Amino acid sequence: MKLLLTSGGITNASIKGALIGMLGKPIAESRALCIPTAQWGHPMCGPTSARQFITDQTPATMCGLGWKSVGVLELTALPSIGRDRWLPWVQEADALLVDGGDATYLSHWMQESGLAELLPSLSETVWVGLSAGSMVMTPRIGVEFVAWPSAPDDRTLGVVDFSIFPHLDHPELSWNTLASATRWAAGMTAPCYAIDDQTAIKVMDGTVEVISEGQWKQLTT
Repeated sequence: MKLLLTSGGITNASIKGALIGMLGKPIAESRALCIPTAQWGHPMCGPTSARQFITDQTPATMCGLGWKSVGVLELTALPSIGRDRWLPWVQEADALLVDGGDATYLSHWMQESGLAELLPSLSETVWVGLSAGSMVMTPRIGVEFVAWPSAPDDRTLGVVDFSIFPHLDHPELSWNTLASATRWAAGMTAPCYAIDDQTAIKVMDGTVEVISEGQWKQLTT
C-alpha cells in the first residue's frame, strides 16, 4: 500500500501533487472511499464533524478534491455484513481517505473489521490519512493522544516504523508546540516526526519522504 500521511489533509499544491503522483492518474479518474470511523472514538468529534468530513467540498477534507466517485466505508459496520460484500468495495478503490479522531479506536476497528489484514494486498491503493488517520499506521501514538477510554494502551498498527506528532503549532491547539513534541518524543521508542498541517509524509516502495510547505522536524532517529 502507498501511504500519504498528512496532519491536516490536502492543504497545499505540494501535497496534492504527491497524491496525484501516487495515484498515477488524475483525481477526476480515481475512485475513493472515505473512512470516518476514528471520529467516534474521540470526545471532540461526533455526528456533525463526521458529516462535515464526508460532505465538505474543501480540498483539505479530502472528499472534495473532485474524485470520479466517493463512497463511505464505516468500519464498525463491516463485521455485521460479511467480508464477501465489502471486500470488492475496497479492492476497487484507488484511494482510502481516512479521517482523524482517535487512532487507537481506528486501529481497533481496522483489526476487528478485517481491513488491517487486507492492507498488504492493496499494493496500488493510496491510503490518505488525516491526523489520527495517519497516526494509526505508526507503532505507537503516545499516551498524550489517546482519547478513547477503552484503549488498552497507545499501540496502533505499526505499518511504518516511525511515530507522528500532528498539528504542530496549530492555533487552536495551544499545547501542540515543538517543546511539547520534544517531550512526547522522549517517551517513544521509534523515530519521531513533528509535522504541521502544511506537511505530509509519503511512504512508497519503502522510501519515506517529507512533503511540506510548512514546518516539520524529525525529533529522533
